[in-house]
Amino acid sequence: MLKFLFMNLFMMFVLKNKMFYYSNLIFMMLFMFQFFWTNQMFISISYFFGMDILSFFLIILSLWITSLMILSSENIFYLKNKSLFFMFNLLMLMWLLILSFLSLSLLGFYIFFESSLIPTLFLILGWGYQPERLQAGIYLLFYTLFLSLPMFISIIYLYKDSSLMFINFKEIFYLNNLFYLSMILAFLVKIPMFLVHLWLPKAHVEAPISGSMILAGIMLKLGGYGIIRVMELMMKKGLALNFIWMVVSLIGGIYISMICLTQVDLKSLIAYSSVVHMGMMLIGLLTLNYWGMLGSLKLMIGHGLCSSGLFCLANMVYERSGSRSLLLNKGLLNLMPSLCLWWFLLSISNMASPISLNLLGEISLLNSILSWNYKVMVLLMIMSFFSAIYTLYLYSYSQHGKFYSGLFSYFNGYNREYLLLFLHWFPLNILFLKGNLMVWF
Repeated sequence: MLKFLFMNLFMMFVLKNKMFYYSNLIFMMLFMFQFFWTNQMFISISYFFGMDILSFFLIILSLWITSLMILSSENIFYLKNKSLFFMFNLLMLMWLLILSFLSLSLLGFYIFFESSLIPTLFLILGWGYQPERLQAGIYLLFYTLFLSLPMFISIIYLYKDSSLMFINFKEIFYLNNLFYLSMILAFLVKIPMFLVHLWLPKAHVEAPISGSMILAGIMLKLGGYGIIRVMELMMKKGLALNFIWMVVSLIGGIYISMICLTQVDLKSLIAYSSVVHMGMMLIGLLTLNYWGMLGSLKLMIGHGLCSSGLFCLANMVYERSGSRSLLLNKGLLNLMPSLCLWWFLLSISNMASPISLNLLGEISLLNSILSWNYKVMVLLMIMSFFSAIYTLYLYSYSQHGKFYSGLFSYFNGYNREYLLLFLHWFPLNILFLKGNLMVWF
């Protein structure tokens, strides 16, 4: 493990103003890291760091998305817009995320989990678009920090009676409802669950493309990862109280799907769709059965690639037209015909159609949720229906219709952009063929 952490550290301190230099180095790190594949619990254990299948896939996703973030941010390097500090931020964020997923201790995970907020905040404040990015940054910071402090107190409370190492976790029966609430709320905000989701659309709309990609691709997954790790402590409390969050997420998923249909900002629509998908993931995870765990891992990885790709497409349109409004960006099929295929491929993946990883994840999650209570079938059908509706709305409204006459002449796209889209779409669909990899025992 240490070799990868040191490679990342050295990249931070040998900064150059070259985009492909970093992207290639991270891909090389990714190539070496994949040979650590195992289907056993917690390999490569040092005193503090180790991983199982769950950590392995999320670290791979972190490395993949970070290299694509560099590819998507060419404007920052081209205009020399504090590009060295930007690069330092990205590498620091990647380092903290890898450490979060490698931590074997709950306290270590908490420290790195919270630390990853700071580089994200710098990305939004430093390279965001409108002056409202200050408000978006404060929303992000306070929503997360406000509910993380009770979690920190719970970890200290836990320390006097139990080991903080994940591998030694066992259910503690005397724990009270307050411990359960304080432990789980920090992760519910991070996912984010409906009712505590307001920071997400704001952060996405104001963030630069790299900020949106890391938020959608990795930061939301920290919440799901944390719940999987801590739920082992509170299984009995979970069986009694998890239904509250499940009902809120079910109703919220339908409500947010309808909100998606009212959006005219491309980024805002994609951000709200993330809340729906993560709500589905949360419901499956809280059923506490094996199908739910597998489905949530598959959906986390599928959503990370798909949502990040859609944000890239929205950014490509924004760089050319200067607007993210659906009212101005209509009829793009006439102006950017070769990008239309990529809009189609990523949109159908977003609505969980074959052969995307999202489909595998949603099938597992639907099995899991219906085994918990078959009466919610109608609500799940409505949620899936509206999910397809708002994705079709996004695709048809942006690609078809009468285009704005001020947008006549476009250059279709650069090779870098097609590579970026291909690297989002290819793993998303090729992993469908190897769904059995994401199984841990």
